Amino acid sequence: MIDQLKRMAVFAEVVEHGSMSAAARTLGTTTSAVSQQLRELERSMGVTLLHRSSRKLQLTEAGQRFFSGCATMLAAARSAEQQLAQLRDAPVGELRVASPVGFARHLGPALAPLLSANPGLSLHLQVDDALIDLVDARIDLAVRFGRLPDSSWVAQRLAELELAVCASPAYLARRGVPTLPADLAHHEWLRVDARPGLAALELTGPQGVVERLRPATRVTSNNQLSLQQLCEAGIGLAVLALQDIEASLVSGALVPLLPEWRLAPLPMYVVTPRRDTQPAKVRHAIAAVQAYLQGLRSGPSARAAWRPPAAPMASGSIAA
Repeated sequence: MIDQLKRMAVFAEVVEHGSMSAAARTLGTTTSAVSQQLRELERSMGVTLLHRSSRKLQLTEAGQRFFSGCATMLAAARSAEQQLAQLRDAPVGELRVASPVGFARHLGPALAPLLSANPGLSLHLQVDDALIDLVDARIDLAVRFGRLPDSSWVAQRLAELELAVCASPAYLARRGVPTLPADLAHHEWLRVDARPGLAALELTGPQGVVERLRPATRVTSNNQLSLQQLCEAGIGLAVLALQDIEASLVSGALVPLLPEWRLAPLPMYVVTPRRDTQPAKVRHAIAAVQAYLQGLRSGPSARAAWRPPAAPMASGSIAA
């Protein structure tokens, strides 16, 4: 069947171009090869499709009817090819994005220019702090933070978030202000339980001194925003990203602790399925998020909340 479809396409090209030599040039083959394809087609169909002379080709009645169907088939194939090229070259179709709750508020302004410029592009945004199955959810692009286990998905590091140990003024008035990392062990903690590697704290202080501790946890959640709200309510200490709490720091609802001690920044990744070629919608979406983050880093209100990656952006296999 495949060979027969190929012969039908050659026949349609010959009729459209008016000669075997012109069709051969379009198909990138020889005139003799085109002639052989036509003979095989006529033999398999049991009819003559073309009257051949030294000067011209003329369709038989059967050839005229057959050409109509072949031309429709060829047009459908060309249309399918164009649709694939459009998916490859222009951001169209549905873009499915997964994001943690804390970062989702950034995706609207990050992707709005892309949506405005491409009316053929639609967006499905799935917001969840739990690590959803990206394959089952048919996700094209996911935002992930922290250490990522191995998988067949590809990660691209976009930024690093500055972290700080924070508390509310009410909590500090009740429990006291820690002045050294060792003091943190005597406080109540709120922790994200969906982010690997945050059970232990590692703080780097003056002259590169490193303090490691594993404080007891009172509240765990897979939702960073809930922990921030509990921290503001005075329930305990929490490690929070500065980009999430800038307004709370300005208003005084939260206070950063141990200013001379730093936590390692939290890496931010976009992860995508492993493909030979990414669809245009995914490439353009990643570029839009990169541009948005660059704007945050260089904006007039930017603090140290966002940093470019410490090393050049790289791809690797990571968790779905």
